[in-house]
Amino acid sequence: MSAARLLSARGAQGLQRSQCARPLWTHHTSLGCTPRPVASRLANADHVAVARLQQKRYQSSGSEKESKFQTKPEPPSLGTLFRALRQSFSLRPLMGAFRGQSLRRLFRQSPEELVIAVVLLTGIGAVVVYVIYTYFSYFQSEQFTRFPPAIAKTLRRALYYSNYAPDPKLALKYYKIALEQCEQHALDPFSDEVLGLKTQLAAWLEKIGSFQNSTEVLEALLRDCRRWVDKMEEAVKKGQVDKSGNLIGVPVPVRAPTEAGAPDADVPPENLWGKRTRILGKCVGISVKLGELYADEHVLKGEQAGERLVWAVETVLKELQRRQAQGVHEGEGEWMSPEQIGGALEALANHYESKSQHYLAAPLYLQALTLSPPKSCHTAVLMNNLAISLAQQPTDVPTELQPTPATTAAAQSRPTRSMLLKNARQWALQAHATSTKVTGEDRTPECDEACAVALCNLGEIAAMTGDMEEAKKRFKESLGLSKRIAFPEGISQAQDGLAAASIQTKSDA
Repeated sequence: MSAARLLSARGAQGLQRSQCARPLWTHHTSLGCTPRPVASRLANADHVAVARLQQKRYQSSGSEKESKFQTKPEPPSLGTLFRALRQSFSLRPLMGAFRGQSLRRLFRQSPEELVIAVVLLTGIGAVVVYVIYTYFSYFQSEQFTRFPPAIAKTLRRALYYSNYAPDPKLALKYYKIALEQCEQHALDPFSDEVLGLKTQLAAWLEKIGSFQNSTEVLEALLRDCRRWVDKMEEAVKKGQVDKSGNLIGVPVPVRAPTEAGAPDADVPPENLWGKRTRILGKCVGISVKLGELYADEHVLKGEQAGERLVWAVETVLKELQRRQAQGVHEGEGEWMSPEQIGGALEALANHYESKSQHYLAAPLYLQALTLSPPKSCHTAVLMNNLAISLAQQPTDVPTELQPTPATTAAAQSRPTRSMLLKNARQWALQAHATSTKVTGEDRTPECDEACAVALCNLGEIAAMTGDMEEAKKRFKESLGLSKRIAFPEGISQAQDGLAAASIQTKSDA
């Protein structure tokens, strides 16, 4: 037989065998199949056993005997779980991707995607760092840690709904809860913490436009503080306070422990004189703030504003006189700083100037100026205010002051108009020089604005004296500076003054 026939015969025999094959799961064979060797049958038997094992279905529940032979997987140990968690939070894969060779390979493969990924990771990292910094610098600051934990938690919620997610109803709710918690924890209602909380509530009410409620909160706070000061002074008159500044027969309260758990030995405990100084200073500040609120365009209660500001200035001056006459008591501490006293004087001067009572505003500006630091931008502002008050001050005596003999003598010694304008010009020049000399960290945008206002005031004074060329020059300088520093009020005032000087020049011609 040839090779071709032999291959065809073998191929036909193989084809016949393949056709005679039956599926592995059948238990009978075809009658026309040729018997297979023993090894082949054993192999087929193994395949049948594997197929049967794969097709075996387990019952969801079985007998107790069957459950004994079923082995349950052992739970992983704690060490295995910790190792898995450590591997999942490991930064080695991420750091490995930022190695030199890996970065070069990634940049060659997809440069745009790599740059975008680096920018996104940098931005996310910056945001995370900022959030952490904000949390620890604001919500974990001293203003919260000084309160008990429950009150601090409520205050965080109040400030969150006040500044970050504004919701007036929820913010007011948590402010009220915080005040109630202060009473429940028996905190001193005249401590800096409680007084600061009430002041913060008034400031928030002003911020949302509720001026009436803000003034009511401050009025109640001022009334309580003044009542405490009056009772303390009455106790001193009755001899109920000893030389150390404590009530006779009343044990001295123990200082509250600090965060470390021990009282602060460096700071002496506050006696009644020290508490009086602190509360009286709060009264002055609250009274000045009330004067500003009453003078606001949304309230417009000029009389009440004047009363509060006058009381604040009188209280400051009376306390200074008392200390000079009686001396400083033990533990009384220092009185208000010169800047704070000058602020009260300036607030009252601004009130008088708004009512065109420049003859009353000028002396207050001058006193505030003597208490202000020489190298300060605000000093230049006070000089400008003093200059404009002198320039607008009338030479005749006001009608409400004419009947008295003292005012008649004062009218005879009052300066002339030319003297007032000369002094006003000198103060305006001094304001311009002061605003330009301030440098470094002390220089603020207030200096540039004060410089522009000083130039405009020099133009106004020159126009009052009839020197229109000087007035135009100063107005143009002020206009140029105001435009450079983006000062809208200075631009408007300089344009109005320049237009008025041009009209006056044409009319004179």
